[in-house]
Amino acid sequence: MSGLQAIRYSRGKLEVLDQLRLPHEEHYDVVSTSEEAFDCIRSMRVRGAPAIAIVAALAHSVELHNGRCSADTAQEVISHIDSRLDYLKASRPTAVDLSNAITLLKTAIRAARVEGLAHPEARETILNAYIQAAEAILEKDLYNNTQIGTYGANWLQEQYNARPGHKISVLTHCNTGSLATSGHGTALGIIRTLHQEGLLQHAYCTETRPYNQGSRLTSFELVFERIPATLITDSMVGALFSQHRERQSIGAVVVGADRVVRNGDTANKIGTYTLAVLARYHGIKFVVAAPTTSIDLETKTGAGIKIEERRREEMTQISGAVVNSDGTVDPRRTERVAIADQRIGVWNPAFDVTPHALIDAIVTENGVVLKRADGEFNFKEVMPERWAQVVGRQ
Repeated sequence: MSGLQAIRYSRGKLEVLDQLRLPHEEHYDVVSTSEEAFDCIRSMRVRGAPAIAIVAALAHSVELHNGRCSADTAQEVISHIDSRLDYLKASRPTAVDLSNAITLLKTAIRAARVEGLAHPEARETILNAYIQAAEAILEKDLYNNTQIGTYGANWLQEQYNARPGHKISVLTHCNTGSLATSGHGTALGIIRTLHQEGLLQHAYCTETRPYNQGSRLTSFELVFERIPATLITDSMVGALFSQHRERQSIGAVVVGADRVVRNGDTANKIGTYTLAVLARYHGIKFVVAAPTTSIDLETKTGAGIKIEERRREEMTQISGAVVNSDGTVDPRRTERVAIADQRIGVWNPAFDVTPHALIDAIVTENGVVLKRADGEFNFKEVMPERWAQVVGRQ
């Protein structure tokens, strides 16, 4: 596991790394309530679909452990937990990991065996069932990430292993590493695994405007892990691909996912769709790294994905640590400056949807999913139980 941790948890205590202060300062916020978790997620002090789900689940676990539920009967406890989870669900509506985690948690408390128990015992049984299920989400995420890293690295090597020891270069978008998960990462986890196995030539990361998760966070992780890497602006991708086309030195674009729907259409950070178009034109593999918690079988196509729109100031203003005259950075001093006419109209969608036709492979913790003959993806083999529950009944 990487030394970087976005989430620190022990039963009854949750600390979340404030990613708005990175890369200049590492500061952890203590998150003790659902309200604090909601604000942490909404303000993007924590981000990344897996990390969002983990923080929401564990924040309410801390609340319950510390006695913030006054309900007495089993049904009252379940209603209380339901209401808190429904509140947290509204913090980031596009990321399906959060809604999937909430569904799992609601199922877990209803499965608790309380028949014949007195009210106090039934209450404690349900609370313990929730806490254990929330902690299991954290543990499972790390396992999922290492599996995705292995499956993704192996699949990419199979595509390009023309000679022994062949290395490839990879481009990634946004941040999908330890800072966006419980550790190792999804798309960045594949890059990390390639590097660990001596299969990575070079990593490129986009700055990921307008929130700059690539320049602030991914570049920080790549430097931290000592992975050979270069930062480029989003608008430089076409030029990069063009220069490397003859040498075929860029083997893949690897991105994460906030939501993958049944046919494979994928919602991810704004700019992902553009990368997929450019990759297809230049003959570069386009790979989505997504745990099965990010797969939404209920939604048939990308047209059904709700895209979150964010504040106009993210595009017209920017803040950061002050750079001193000698070139050093002072994280204690931050300034916010205007980078556009403050009167201009702004459209700021946080995500876009990449059509499944532009995606070559979707890597999950249960294996690599490729397209069927009809051009769509089929997730039946990697998530058979949920497929039977959702698709089988339709």
